[in-house]
Amino acid sequence: MTEIDPRAAVSPRARLGQGVRVGAFAVIGDDVEVGDDSVVHPHAVLSGPAKFGRGNVFFPFCSVGGAPQDLKYRGEPTRVEAGDENEFHEFVTVHRGTAQGGRVTRLGSRNLLMVYSHVAHDCVLGDRVILVNAATLAGHVTIEDDATLGAFCPVHQFCRIGRYAYIAAHTVVTQDVPPFAKVVAPRGTRCYGVNRIGLERHGFAPERIAGIERAYRLLLRSKLNTSQALAKIRETLAGAPDVEELLRFIEAAERGITK
Repeated sequence: MTEIDPRAAVSPRARLGQGVRVGAFAVIGDDVEVGDDSVVHPHAVLSGPAKFGRGNVFFPFCSVGGAPQDLKYRGEPTRVEAGDENEFHEFVTVHRGTAQGGRVTRLGSRNLLMVYSHVAHDCVLGDRVILVNAATLAGHVTIEDDATLGAFCPVHQFCRIGRYAYIAAHTVVTQDVPPFAKVVAPRGTRCYGVNRIGLERHGFAPERIAGIERAYRLLLRSKLNTSQALAKIRETLAGAPDVEELLRFIEAAERGITK
């Protein structure tokens, strides 16, 4: 049974699945679809159009599905879509897409958005992404599966962050971050090699990590420029799926990569 506190405000145009619980003073607006077994805690605000899968949790004072902070936005019908088992913690904000950016802000499943993190218009998040407290995505940012963005990290619009990347706290991201990378900003934003600990935690075998590290040594420490390093990686390491993923990501970069 769906449980709605009588003090909550739920639009008659909202659709709630089985087992959804809505707390006191929560607001669920027009054209919001909340999947089965989700929890909307007191004072959470869900605006539409938006569609959320099953098992999502919306903590107090989050605001998900609001209008984008874009001066070009003129009220066009745009939306937020999210998969299953995401956590939107206190004061998290997620905005709808824009007509110019594809009209959809999209999140996958099992993402953890911690306190005060922000996902702007037209962003795309994969699965199991972690945004630590006050991490902030500008518009049109893409974050691939299993990436972690540390506390107080701003990401420039149109940047991409690859799979399994780890970005340390207070790092300003203005260029693409390749998959498997570890990026830190003690003295300017730099890539410090491979996110070995993260890969081990996700079950990567030692030989698989070693292959990625060999590619990164050529990319970062060989004194070759990026084009030369990619050619050398392709010559000596091509064929391994992780290396091929790294090559494809870098070759598709439009803003350059963090090195």
